[in-house]
Amino acid sequence: MNVTITGASGFIGRKLAHRLLAANSLIGSNGEASRVERLTLLDVIDPSAELAEDPRVTVVTGDITDRALLEKAIPVDTDSVFHLAAVVSAGAEEDFDLGMAVNLDAARAILDICRGHGTKPKLVFASSCAAFGGDMPDVIADMTARTPQTSYGTQKVIGELMVNDYSRKGFVDGRALRFPTVVVRPGKPNKAASTFASSIIREPLQGDRAVCPVKPESRMFLASPRSIIENVVRAHNLTDTEWGPSREATLPGFCMTIQAMADALETVAGKTVSDRIDWEHDPFIQGIVDGWPPDFDTQKALSLGFVRDNSMEEIIRAFIEDELDGKIAG
Repeated sequence: MNVTITGASGFIGRKLAHRLLAANSLIGSNGEASRVERLTLLDVIDPSAELAEDPRVTVVTGDITDRALLEKAIPVDTDSVFHLAAVVSAGAEEDFDLGMAVNLDAARAILDICRGHGTKPKLVFASSCAAFGGDMPDVIADMTARTPQTSYGTQKVIGELMVNDYSRKGFVDGRALRFPTVVVRPGKPNKAASTFASSIIREPLQGDRAVCPVKPESRMFLASPRSIIENVVRAHNLTDTEWGPSREATLPGFCMTIQAMADALETVAGKTVSDRIDWEHDPFIQGIVDGWPPDFDTQKALSLGFVRDNSMEEIIRAFIEDELDGKIAG
């Protein structure tokens, strides 16, 4: 199989690339497992040397809004596309034009390139639970009316609708996945409004202080990197018949207050570590987070075999194992 990942140098993109190369297998449109013969990695920055040096990897570096670059990254023999590239929530809110260009226009261009090939490739689109907001029911189901309260959420909803329609027309075999907030991410904070959810765990574990800009009672819908990668691959490998006419699903996660996250950090690593969180309220971030729904019914995803994390403590321990070589700063 020939596979393309957009946003391949991002956190989820890197982990997905490693996973696909290690497994060296995906389920094709015929329902059978096939070897990954070429993996094209597209991003504005180059991937790690470890990925780039794999003989199966083709690197395409540049701006995703460049149509010619997209056509290079998605040639006619492409079997599957994982579209992960995005301008994240706060960034899309601050720069409307950039968010529209990357989150909406590029998604449309990718769909049109796939359509033009006439091969109906599989396409996995990373959406977001920011698709919902405003006056919501207590629990959000997959088919609850999408009422985003941010430009980012609006762009993702339009992307979901396009994936559904291009699939209905037989142009692609698409599936749109609404990601919960992914914790714990390694590296540095980004412009996502949710970036603090990783920072308040990651930085204290490494001996640094972290700022939490929202109230302790604020609630978020969370999932781990491990479960996200498992579910992205699972979403790809399902057949179009298994997906049915509705090609979107909210990935399983769990709801937790920020205070409970800090408590889980103390349980795993001790009070000295959890005391490195500084609670400094930011009304801008608080407003964005308050617009996100915290509770979801993910029965569709669970019925399709998607996995769910067990606890925040388990996620923290996995981060220590996967990213910190099992060591934390006392």
